[in-house]
Amino acid sequence: MSETPAGLATAPESPPPGTFAPLRHRLFAVIWTATVVGNIGTFMRDVSSAWLVTGLSASPASVAMIQAAGTLPFFLLAIPAGVLSDILDRRRLLIALQVVLGSVSSLLAVLAWTGSVSVESLIALTFLGGAGAALATPAWQAITPELVPRSDLKGAVALNSLGINIARSIGPALGGFLLALLGAAAVYGLDVLTYVLVGGALLWWRREADADDGLRENFGGALRAALRYARASRDLHRILWRAVVFFAFASAVWALLPIVARQEIGGGPGFYGLLLGSVGAGAIAGAVLLPRARARLGQDRLVLAATLVTAAATILLALTNSEIVAIVATFVLGIAWIAMLTTLNSTMQAILPNWIRGRGLAIYLTAFNGAMAAGSLGWGFLAQEIGTDATLITAGFSLVAVALLAHRAALPAGESDLTPSLHWPEPAMAEPVAHDRGPVLIMVTYRILRADRAAFLAALERLSEERWRDGAYSWGISEDAADPEHIVEWFFVESWAEHLRQHKRISKADADLQAEARQFHQGIEPPLVQHFLAVERPGRHPR
Repeated sequence: MSETPAGLATAPESPPPGTFAPLRHRLFAVIWTATVVGNIGTFMRDVSSAWLVTGLSASPASVAMIQAAGTLPFFLLAIPAGVLSDILDRRRLLIALQVVLGSVSSLLAVLAWTGSVSVESLIALTFLGGAGAALATPAWQAITPELVPRSDLKGAVALNSLGINIARSIGPALGGFLLALLGAAAVYGLDVLTYVLVGGALLWWRREADADDGLRENFGGALRAALRYARASRDLHRILWRAVVFFAFASAVWALLPIVARQEIGGGPGFYGLLLGSVGAGAIAGAVLLPRARARLGQDRLVLAATLVTAAATILLALTNSEIVAIVATFVLGIAWIAMLTTLNSTMQAILPNWIRGRGLAIYLTAFNGAMAAGSLGWGFLAQEIGTDATLITAGFSLVAVALLAHRAALPAGESDLTPSLHWPEPAMAEPVAHDRGPVLIMVTYRILRADRAAFLAALERLSEERWRDGAYSWGISEDAADPEHIVEWFFVESWAEHLRQHKRISKADADLQAEARQFHQGIEPPLVQHFLAVERPGRHPR
């Protein structure tokens, strides 16, 4: 037993929890297992739809539109979905969406059984299925902290990613096999059963109702808060820019993979499913190798390597007619893909405080799927003009160029302490203030020496990002015309409730920024903080 310098014995460090440790919690284990089965069904459905459209139309644009129809709803609905996941009962929302998604697959099964399926119906129903998935994804991400204790949260998030890749490795291959053996109607019917299973698991979960502290946001207010945060956060901008650039070019391989499997290599539906399964197997292998690769390369070099490997796999698929080489290429693609996804997602998680996490992730999903949808359509139409192989080669070399250029813009480290500081005192009030009253003007008055003015203003500029992110819709600095050392920082928020939410949103990292600005203040008393409410005049409403 070791001892500290003071002579006190320290307890031996407990070993880190194992990969599957969160599964010892029964609730998480049931929900996780159900979602893995549900994702397998979704991949089976997607393989069936992608393969059917190649038989209905030889146009690469039609095939690419299936990919775009599944991803475009995430671009359109992810942000509203993130808001809904914060203001509605997440369990009930997810149950309702299982009914919607099951109905979509039921309709696909009926159309396939009767031979009435068409390119148009496949695209429309794929879009509806994508819409349901887009509405559900933020809620699925947000319920994880409710299923496990905080000590197992990171492990649970990692297991969720592993579960998706397990489904990706099984679902496409199984879907291709069943499609060849039983037909599309049977595949769609099995997908319906998986929604029944997931819905049953959610019904079994007796979720406690959320506590109401009187500050629950409505849809419009929560949406405006999300957009204000996205506009103000520079770290968020860097991640979104890197994601959009990568996925816009990398989408080519996903959009054209059915064409490669069927027309370029001459494989059947089983081979196409095997290719997608190989991507999933590569992703599982990549997840195992990722911690060591990240420790060795660091975050930015890992992203560079993943982009270059994706480019190489894309070009290799264009140049080969061998099934074995194609399987190897997609396996390597899976390794690079999971490295890129995990790095961007974990960095996004690291820069988002808890109060905006669901909506921030929804914004990331919007950028990711928007880039995938637009890229899929663009590459599909380009392939129609110059051919599939030439398009994949173009996309691959474009990825190389993009990787070298984007490497110069480093991703944020994500090491700031974003836990709430709760250091703001309760605002002084002569009488209770209605939560919906506003707008509210907050003024912070400083006494700053002329010699410190430049450094103080620079500190306030750094602090301004926090004000914008946490709820301000207008911010500025003013000085007293009669006394230039008398400087006022002011900002507006839309309501009294929104300002009370600001009190809960301030993180410890933000508190450090405020302390940096306040160190220039002269005087024994701290800077004066005042709150001004819009005056309600008869017959008029404050703006």
